[in-house]
Amino acid sequence: MKILLLAIGKTDEDYLITGIKKYVGRLGHYASFELKEIPDIRNRKTMSEEQQKKAESFLLLSQFQPGDYVVLLDENGVQHSSVAFAEWLEKVMASGVKRLVFVIGGPYGFAQEVYAKANAKMSLSLMTFSHQMVRLIFLEQLYRAFSILKGEPYHHQ
Repeated sequence: MKILLLAIGKTDEDYLITGIKKYVGRLGHYASFELKEIPDIRNRKTMSEEQQKKAESFLLLSQFQPGDYVVLLDENGVQHSSVAFAEWLEKVMASGVKRLVFVIGGPYGFAQEVYAKANAKMSLSLMTFSHQMVRLIFLEQLYRAFSILKGEPYHHQ
């Protein structure tokens, strides 16, 4: 199974870039993994929230392939413990999904068209994080999930 993390916008903080690279490298030991950043919309300061979400949805939807299992990282999604996330990931991998796509939207979330294509929504916390920080937090949790599934000592209970 391939795993893709789609994210709107570029990461520009050096400390986040360093952490993201660290976990992307580690994930390569467990799965075929790709992080794809979709450039921010041009002239977004002159757009309404809805216009921005619509423009981003066009870019996101063009990345989806038939058969993708799409998970939106969304504040209204299901929250998992690290162990429960690992168990969920194991079930998805065993189901025969060819490509698992996690999506981090723009600052205003997702347009209805993107919600309509999603198979699931997941929330990392009740707290709000910057979209750049979410990348690092999610990648660490994905790495943690694989280490749990492999019985490695990274995760402590």
